[in-house]
Amino acid sequence: MKPNDLLQMIKEELQNSLSTLGYFDSNIDISLERPKEKSNGDYSANIAMKYARVARKAPKIIAEEIVNNFDKTNLFIDKIEIAYPGFINFYLDKSFLLNTINEINEQKDSYGNISLGDGQHINIEFVSVNPTGALHIGHARGAAAGDSLAKILSKAGFKVTKEYYVNDGGNQIHNLAISIDVRYKQLFGLDEEMPKDGYLGTEITDIAVRIKDTYNDRFLEEDGYEFFKSYGVNTLLDNLKKDLKDFRVTFDIWFSEKSLYENNLVQKTVDFLKEEGFTYEKDGALWLKTSNYDDEKDRVIVKSDNTFTYITPDIAYHKNKLDRGYSKLIDILGGDHHGYINRLKAAIEMVGGSSELLEVELLQMVKVMQNGEEIKMSKRSGKAITLADLVREVGPDPIRYFFAARSLNTQMDLDLDLAIRQTNENPVYYVQYAHARINSIFENAKQRGYDTSKLPTEFATLANEKCFDLVSILANYSNIIRLSAISRAPHKLTNYINQLASAFHSFYNAEQVVSTDQQMTMERLALLNATKIVLKNALSLIGVSAPNKM
Repeated sequence: MKPNDLLQMIKEELQNSLSTLGYFDSNIDISLERPKEKSNGDYSANIAMKYARVARKAPKIIAEEIVNNFDKTNLFIDKIEIAYPGFINFYLDKSFLLNTINEINEQKDSYGNISLGDGQHINIEFVSVNPTGALHIGHARGAAAGDSLAKILSKAGFKVTKEYYVNDGGNQIHNLAISIDVRYKQLFGLDEEMPKDGYLGTEITDIAVRIKDTYNDRFLEEDGYEFFKSYGVNTLLDNLKKDLKDFRVTFDIWFSEKSLYENNLVQKTVDFLKEEGFTYEKDGALWLKTSNYDDEKDRVIVKSDNTFTYITPDIAYHKNKLDRGYSKLIDILGGDHHGYINRLKAAIEMVGGSSELLEVELLQMVKVMQNGEEIKMSKRSGKAITLADLVREVGPDPIRYFFAARSLNTQMDLDLDLAIRQTNENPVYYVQYAHARINSIFENAKQRGYDTSKLPTEFATLANEKCFDLVSILANYSNIIRLSAISRAPHKLTNYINQLASAFHSFYNAEQVVSTDQQMTMERLALLNATKIVLKNALSLIGVSAPNKM
C-alpha cells in the first residue's frame, strides 16, 4: 500500500465514523496534516473542531466519539490519541513506514504521483508582460509561481497548458514604435524628444542600433512606424523567451492579442454580448451589465469614439480559452488587478461559461534588498533590475527557491546578499547541500567496496528516532503534492523540501552511515537513496537543480 492510499483510507474511515454518529456533512473537508511537533503523531486531523457547530458539542467530546467509532483494522495505525482542543493524532505502524523506502527506490521519480486531476485540463496564464522592454524581478516572481504551480499540478495528475498572452495589439505597442523611432533618429544626430509615454530602457536603443546597422538611413525618408512596431515586438519577444528559458520557464502557447483583431474575435464577442442583451448604450458608449454579476458597477467596453476599452479584448481572449475546452482557467496577475477579477468573472458568465471556471491568483510586490537597502526599479525609466542580470549574477536556483518559499499573495523581500551566500543561512544552499552530501556518501561507500546497485528491501537496523523521522517525512510526499495542488500553493512544497533536508542533516549528524557493519551500512544507504530521489524530484517541481557536488 502507498502512503497516499493509506491517508485516503484513514479519511474514509473518519467519514464512516462521522456517518455512524449522524454528523457527516459532505461540504466539510476532511484533511490530514503532519503535526509540527513529532510527539503529536505522524498525521493529525482537526475534523472535530470543524464539526463543533454541526454536533453542538465541544470538539474534544466529538473527537472522543469519532475515535470510539473508528475502525483501525488493516490501516497500519499503531495508536490514536486526542490532543486539546480536539485534534485526532495518528501514529503509524513503523513497518509500514519502512516499506516507503522500497516504494521510492522502485518508483523513483514517479513516487508522489497522484491522480487528483482525474482528466481535468487546466490552462495557466502567467507573466504576460507587454513586449516593450526586458523582464525585471517583479515579472520573475510571476514566472516562478506559474511554472512551479504547473509542475505541481502535473505531478498531481492534471493535464496542464502553460500560456503567455502577448499584448501586441494595444497602445503600448504604439508607444514602443514611437520610442524606437526617436532612438533611431537620434542615432543620426536629429533632435528628437522621447514622448511622455515612451520607453527609456537600454533595449530600445539596442534595437534602434540594430536597425541602423542593417537599414542605414532608410527610415529617415520612409515612414518606419509599422516596421518599427513589428521589428520591436519580435525582437523583444525573442529576448523575453530567452530570458525565461534561462530562468527555466517555458510556455506551451504564446497567444497573440493581435490575432484576436485579425480574426475579428473582439468584434464578434461584442456583437454576441449585444445580441444576448448584456449591454446598453449610454453617453455614446457601450456598457456591459457586469453589476448584475457581483461587479461593483457596469463597465464600458466600447468608448464613444468607437474604440475598445482595456477589458474588451480580454473578454474575447477568455472566451477563446473557454472555447478551447479547458476544465479550469488560472490567471496569475499582479496585486493591482484585484478590482479586475469580478468584472472578468462577470464577462465569463455572459459569454457562456461559469465564473467558477476562472481562478485568479494575485501576486504581491517584491522588494529587492542589497546591503540592507531597497533597490528601486522602474521599467519606463530604464533603471530596472532585469531578470537576465539576476540570472547571470545570482543564478536561477536561489531566485526560484526564494520565490517558491513564500505564499503568492504575500509581499516579500528578496535579499540578494543572502541569495549568493554559500552557507547554511541560505535556504537553497541548505537543501542543495543535502542532495550533494548524500551523493558524496554514496561515492564514499563505493570507494570502500560497497555495491550500491543492490540495495536491501528489508530493514532490521533502522530502528532509531532519527530514521523514523526521515522516513515519515518521505511518506508524506504524496500528501504534500495533493495539498500544494489543491491550495495552488507552491510554498507548501518548498516548506516540505526544507523539512526533508533538515531531517536528513539531523540524521546524518547523529548516524554513521558507512561503517564496517555491512547490513547497517546498506540499509542506511537504501534510506538515503530514497531521500535523494524525493529531494531531487521535489526541487525540480519548483525549478531548482539538485547538484551532486558543492
